Amino acid sequence: MDATLLDAEAEAAVLRVYRQVFAVLAREAGAMIVDPELLDVDQAILDAFAEAGSDGMTVEQATQACRAFPHDLVVRRFEVLRQYGAITKLVDRPNELRHRAAFAPYVMLMFLRRMSVQGGQAELHQLLTLEAHSVSDPRATDDEGRASVERLTKVFRLLGNELAILVSTSTTAQLRENAQLAWGNERLIEQAEHVHRIVLGRWPALHRDCTQLRMALAAYADAVQLAAGRLVERAGTTRALGLLPIETWLTFTRSSEPEVLAGVLDGLLFDAAAPDFSPETMLEAVETGRRTGTARMAPPRPSAETEAPESAAATDREDLRAEAERVLAGRESVSIVDVVDDAGDWVTARRVLAELTAAHLHDELDYELVWSDGMRIDPSAGTPWATEGVFRRVSR
Repeated sequence: MDATLLDAEAEAAVLRVYRQVFAVLAREAGAMIVDPELLDVDQAILDAFAEAGSDGMTVEQATQACRAFPHDLVVRRFEVLRQYGAITKLVDRPNELRHRAAFAPYVMLMFLRRMSVQGGQAELHQLLTLEAHSVSDPRATDDEGRASVERLTKVFRLLGNELAILVSTSTTAQLRENAQLAWGNERLIEQAEHVHRIVLGRWPALHRDCTQLRMALAAYADAVQLAAGRLVERAGTTRALGLLPIETWLTFTRSSEPEVLAGVLDGLLFDAAAPDFSPETMLEAVETGRRTGTARMAPPRPSAETEAPESAAATDREDLRAEAERVLAGRESVSIVDVVDDAGDWVTARRVLAELTAAHLHDELDYELVWSDGMRIDPSAGTPWATEGVFRRVSR
């Protein structure tokens, strides 16, 4: 009877810690998180408890400390953490308002963050180191050695199975996203073999369990080789630059002909580089932008008796016509590239293009500005990058 009660008590303790740990994953009681923001809310709540000290916190204080998140969301997550035992009352009485937090959920969050960045490799190395220390302890028994070998066998079977499934059923992109499963595999296998040698040397009767571990390590090594082979095979037909080391791409760029290098950009659309500006021009633009008036003056308004002059619109129209005729110089059409080159520099060319665009959009002017898909690139020109097009007269 005593043994049964002790077993039940141990199982209850395990369940209690398990619920605390996985409380950070619960969207609601009995559910799982599907929104990453909820993890941030849980971490903010636990951070607030860490700063609160031994006095604990109330729900209102927690929402105030986590005011960067919506109030209702913080209250809901607080209740979920409380239902899972990650947050409990400071004193177990009906009207207690202050709560305390367990450390297990925060440890779980730290573990999840590291897993997302490192893919679990650091944790697996630490596990193997701990297993080696455990079986090397003079007080260790054969049951502890068997348990250690069984744990490692299951870990490497799961790793090998996952990689084998990814190789046979997943795309190259999916395999590349899970490439961290193959990182540091040689070191992992060496550490596992070290544990295997210690266990087999101390307890030869465990040779069957050690054989299972060797088979799991061999399957994992085979899966890593298959995964690496598939990535190398597909690396030449993909544009995912991360599939090959940087030295390979440097060699490719240095030894390839211009046509081969240009072929890498086939099918890609990108904006042309902006024209170069001198430091003096940039400095003047920044200084001019900083000058702000202290007061805004209302624009002058005409009185009711006077009418708006019509000469302004007519003057603008004639100015645009004069600029267009100057650019055409008696011709029916002119290349935009020639216009840009005749301007000499980009600042002047930009002003001319603005006036030609205005003439194109003017309802009373018979001019048209048509752009094409080509681009002229000439490093020796005043404006190295110039989009091809035509400015011409039209009949309306």
